[in-house]
Amino acid sequence: MKFSIMTLFPDVIKGYCNQSIIKRACEKKIIELEIINPRDFTLDKHKKVDDTPYGGGCGMVLAAQPYVDAYEQINISENSQTILLTPQGEKFNDKISNELAKLNQIVLICGHYEGFDERIRTIIKPREISVGDFVLTGGELPALCILDAVSRKIEGTLGKLDSAHNDSFSSGLLEHAQYTKPRNYRGLEVPEVLLSGNHAEIEKYRLQDSIKRTKEKRFDLYEKWAKEHDM
Repeated sequence: MKFSIMTLFPDVIKGYCNQSIIKRACEKKIIELEIINPRDFTLDKHKKVDDTPYGGGCGMVLAAQPYVDAYEQINISENSQTILLTPQGEKFNDKISNELAKLNQIVLICGHYEGFDERIRTIIKPREISVGDFVLTGGELPALCILDAVSRKIEGTLGKLDSAHNDSFSSGLLEHAQYTKPRNYRGLEVPEVLLSGNHAEIEKYRLQDSIKRTKEKRFDLYEKWAKEHDM
């Protein structure tokens, strides 16, 4: 998987990708990271990539020229998708991350300031994705959310691909409670069934706990899951 990320702040991306699981995935060539800075493509002698909006208004708007020119120099593979990170996009979820994990390349375009000149959308025709109903300063954090979520679904990124399959949302339910040593901490005991060695009973317990947690914390997800399973 190749991630081509267009950003005005490359160090934000590099800093995150130089840590932990993502760093190891890059070192193993499981994922490849390409960072493109639109500032390197601006025709403005002062390296500006934004300007005041036509029609008035506060803030600055990202100009079409540096973004379109930067995008057009990316070597786009056939099995790829270009994503514009924007609050106006469809909400990112586990289903979308599974779809994206089947690609060879994802191009992520990070915005900033008051948004994009509309001609960037018109020319590039990206898929628009949002990570939630809130506004951030830029698209770098959403881009990293997508990179991380998708990378987990690629074989070799995690120690075992089953780790991703057992995450919250992968089954439509929230993940069950997890415990580690010691068995007793401040009077709180690990559930006896997890110590039994009976894998069938453990799986049954975990499923029941997942259902209970989902029903309590995300009733919307529980309703959808229950309908799909005729509950």
